Amino acid sequence: KESEELKDKENIVILPRRNSISLPNLQDFIEVGQDAKYADDENDKSDISSRENPRNVRRKSVLSPKMLTIPGDEESGSTSPANSVTSINSLASLLREKIQSLPQSLRKKKSTEYKTKIFVVLLLIAIIVLIVTAYFLYSQKILAKAYFEKIKFNKLKRHMRIYNNLGNELLFAKLGTTIRYEKVLPCLPTNKRHDGSICLEWMHRARLYLDYYELEGQVKCYNLKWISLSPDVSPTDCFDMANSHWYGGGQTAEFAWPLEKGGHNFQPFITGKVEQNEWGNVLKRYFISSKGAALIVDDETPLYVSIRNSPKKELCFKAQNDDFAFVNRRSDMVQLNYSICTGSNMSKLHSHLSEHSLWDGLKKEDGNIIDSLLTEPVWEITSDKEKLTEETIYNFTDDITNSVGVLKQGHVLINEFWQNHIGDFELDTNRFPTLEKTMEMLKRRGFRVVFTIQPFISTESFNFAEAVKKELVISERFTNRRIPALTRYKTLQSGAVLDITNNRSIPWLVEKLKKVMDKYKFDAYYLDMGTAYTMPYYYECEKPLVNPDSYKTLFINSIQGSVPIFGVSSAIERPKPPVFVVLPQFESSWEGLRRVIPTILTYGILGYPFLIPGAVGGDYDPLDAVFLNNGTTKVLPDQELYIRWLQMAAFLPVVRYHHLPSTYGEQNISDMAKSLAITRQNKVTPKLKKFARVSLNLGLPIIRPLWMLDSEDPQCHVVTDEFSIGDEIIVAPILYSGSRQREIYLPGGVWKDGIDGSLRKGSRWIHDYRVEENEVAYFERMPDDTRF
Repeated sequence: KESEELKDKENIVILPRRNSISLPNLQDFIEVGQDAKYADDENDKSDISSRENPRNVRRKSVLSPKMLTIPGDEESGSTSPANSVTSINSLASLLREKIQSLPQSLRKKKSTEYKTKIFVVLLLIAIIVLIVTAYFLYSQKILAKAYFEKIKFNKLKRHMRIYNNLGNELLFAKLGTTIRYEKVLPCLPTNKRHDGSICLEWMHRARLYLDYYELEGQVKCYNLKWISLSPDVSPTDCFDMANSHWYGGGQTAEFAWPLEKGGHNFQPFITGKVEQNEWGNVLKRYFISSKGAALIVDDETPLYVSIRNSPKKELCFKAQNDDFAFVNRRSDMVQLNYSICTGSNMSKLHSHLSEHSLWDGLKKEDGNIIDSLLTEPVWEITSDKEKLTEETIYNFTDDITNSVGVLKQGHVLINEFWQNHIGDFELDTNRFPTLEKTMEMLKRRGFRVVFTIQPFISTESFNFAEAVKKELVISERFTNRRIPALTRYKTLQSGAVLDITNNRSIPWLVEKLKKVMDKYKFDAYYLDMGTAYTMPYYYECEKPLVNPDSYKTLFINSIQGSVPIFGVSSAIERPKPPVFVVLPQFESSWEGLRRVIPTILTYGILGYPFLIPGAVGGDYDPLDAVFLNNGTTKVLPDQELYIRWLQMAAFLPVVRYHHLPSTYGEQNISDMAKSLAITRQNKVTPKLKKFARVSLNLGLPIIRPLWMLDSEDPQCHVVTDEFSIGDEIIVAPILYSGSRQREIYLPGGVWKDGIDGSLRKGSRWIHDYRVEENEVAYFERMPDDTRF
């Protein structure tokens, strides 16, 4: 018996250890045991290693019924103990079963241990992530320190958020975007201002002063002043334009209304012509958003502005000196100085920030001049020097009187060619031999006459040599004062610019201007000063200018007190009333017509209420010649374009004509002009005068965007082709060729249709509103309790 047990032990085969991940294959165990039994019966001594290695036999991890069946008993289905392997030799079978079951138990034990370890590792990772996240959020909370209650500033990222009293975010800004340094320190005591402001410094790069002040009407303002500490750092701040609408600055090359519809790289914030430059002829360093936040930049900051399109829409300010716009450095290092003001809503904020009490120093006759311009048109005589003669003036005013019965007076604007050469400041007696008598005739007809002057002296003028000798003109930089800096402007091919920063040029000029006015008895001068880019590139004045645009303000203020001024062609500050500001020229096209409304709305909110639009039909380049009845030729705008332009101009502050309505020889145009003149006289002019007084008291524009009627209505912020006279008349002109209908939006309230007299509720769109060629859509505000 012992020998049999020994043989059974010798027949037990120990299999190689399998991969711990795979399940043990029971079929392999059974077949190996059976082979051992057959070898014992037949005295087969062959080695088990001569057969295929069981490790190479891979089966599915799920056991099949065959794996659980005893070999040779597949069909019996017996599962009784008598038929089992243990019934043959219980001890050997028991040992074999124990050995066979050993790998599986070990695997289960190891699997449980692995699962426990994995769980512990995952739990540890989760705890670490939570700790890091909590620390990061806490750090950001600490870094985003609250200043002056409503500001949160992250010093590490230089992100600033401004909130209103309700906790709503009004403005998000990224400050100091050009500072490639994160560590920020409090300023040294010697650099602090001791006025309650906060001072932070990025070592050897930039210093920031943050201050707070309040205005009336619960307007809160925050002043930020960057001082560069390195010539390589140009302080740059960017403001998020997403989820809000922005207005202000000035006319852009894209004619964007609102501003986020445009986009351009950094350009100096100086006046120019949008055909060649980014900004137009009238500017102000003032921007306002629909959320109730406004940006006001200091006049001495060498300001560059951009509207970025990527990675997201941003309005950016940068302080940077250069060789032209900001060549006269105000300090050793550039400074970016501006204020952020916030209010309860956009309209109230704008009203509080507007310049009030424009009546100060205004005489009664000044008010009469404003009323006359709002009541009477401006007639602009030909710009061709050869055709501008005394006879032309006589005939032009005679045609006005005879062709349009209700327009018998107004201002006649004579361009700079009343002189022989620009800068003569004397009448060309060859073309105007008896102008004194002609002026008397114009006075009797009820006209006011305006002469155009410019601060330029042509090299062909007899005044040029005298001005250079007396050092009355701007000199060339890097040379001595006797070499004048020359420029070009319009038809002037070469001329010097009067240096108004000295004490000699203005008295010299005023003496000549008074002499001409006293002799010919005209009413006022129109100052055509060009733009910043009209200045010579290497200009140098006796006293440094902040920038080329500062010249305009000095020139206007110096001249206005000595001779009457009718209007100015460009400005960066509101001239004292009754001076009007003239809009830039627009091309004679439908695109030019569509650009008028965004421009006049922008200038209005910048603080220029008294505006003179361009000529009806546009200021255009000659395209087609039209034969007139007298056999001469003249280029005229498209007839439909002229009609639609005239309809819009009838509701603007001043109607300006370059071509008489009768020039077309069409009776319907003359009849429509008379009808519009009656509408203007009865309905429009009283409102213009009323809101001119409001402008003088509160600084608000006469022509307003719809959001000034209801700044809480989001639809009012995006309407680009409507405007209102004060808050009482809404005008929606046709601006597309061949169109006889349009979409119109009315703000909240009750409005009376100017075409059919029907009453309409506001805060809604009127779709496919019908407007015939001889009609213009306008709506008059009615009392809120008006019953339909």
